[in-house]
Amino acid sequence: MSKKQLINRIIQIIIVLFGISLITFTLIYLAPGDPVRTMYAASGMIPSEDVIQQIRESMGLNDPFFVQYWNWLSSCLRGDFGISYSTKKPVIDIILLKLVPTLKLAFMSLIVMLIIAVPFGILAAVKKNKVIDFLIRGTTFLGLSIPNFWVGLMLLYFIALKFKLLPVVSTGDGFEKMILPVLTLAFSMAAKYTRQVRTVVLEELNQDYVIGARARGIKENIILLRHVLPNSLLPLITLLGLSLGSLLGGTAVVEVIFSYPGLGNMAVSAITSYDYPLIQAYVMWIALIYMIINLLIDISYKYLDPRVKERG
Repeated sequence: MSKKQLINRIIQIIIVLFGISLITFTLIYLAPGDPVRTMYAASGMIPSEDVIQQIRESMGLNDPFFVQYWNWLSSCLRGDFGISYSTKKPVIDIILLKLVPTLKLAFMSLIVMLIIAVPFGILAAVKKNKVIDFLIRGTTFLGLSIPNFWVGLMLLYFIALKFKLLPVVSTGDGFEKMILPVLTLAFSMAAKYTRQVRTVVLEELNQDYVIGARARGIKENIILLRHVLPNSLLPLITLLGLSLGSLLGGTAVVEVIFSYPGLGNMAVSAITSYDYPLIQAYVMWIALIYMIINLLIDISYKYLDPRVKERG
């Protein structure tokens, strides 16, 4: 990626973030419910209408839409995402506190997924249309058909409740408390990636350079390790980047099931309590991280495959 292309990508990221901020703020502005009433209802208090209006005025909730949006956007550009309605703490502190456990969960899930998907995908490709290939493809089809929340509930019931092998609640501290949510997330991903690895490896095995290597008497294992796998990296790296972004923003159900203290669990609590600043900051941070990950993946292409650099 040249310097000009990098600048263009950064400009695109800024434009997309602006669009996301406007859409998010608009949807929250139009959403039914009153955060002030919800805040008092959670504390068991029933204030008068005058008190509610005074608090709404002090929070800027009675201002016109574009005034509210500009005040919020200008504060965000200065690094101030506001104060959480429910916890009365700075939103940026809450986001950073919850981001670390979610990153830990996402990376561990990806590692477990790769340990399962890569060898089984290669095995299915090498043993194409044989019994082991049909077994692997059937298992992955089953894995893709089962939703994450069902897998999480089954693991929770059998492993944590029935056999008491692991803790029910995952606080994020300690390896054993991470096992169940990691397995839940890795299960469906492993099924998808096994099929992807099989497809990519099959495409490479049919290339002319593989046929030539076999004709020269090179062993099959050497062909796989030194030629096929390196050439299969680019599509897999792209998928990994997309999956990491999805994990950072899409682990809410799993985090709620296991009471995991991550961004997803925080987002669900923020939505139920009408915590507008926290919801808006969550969406913006996830969008920013997702786009940065994809930018880094694109930059890494020329280092992973010299052909990309030559074409550039």
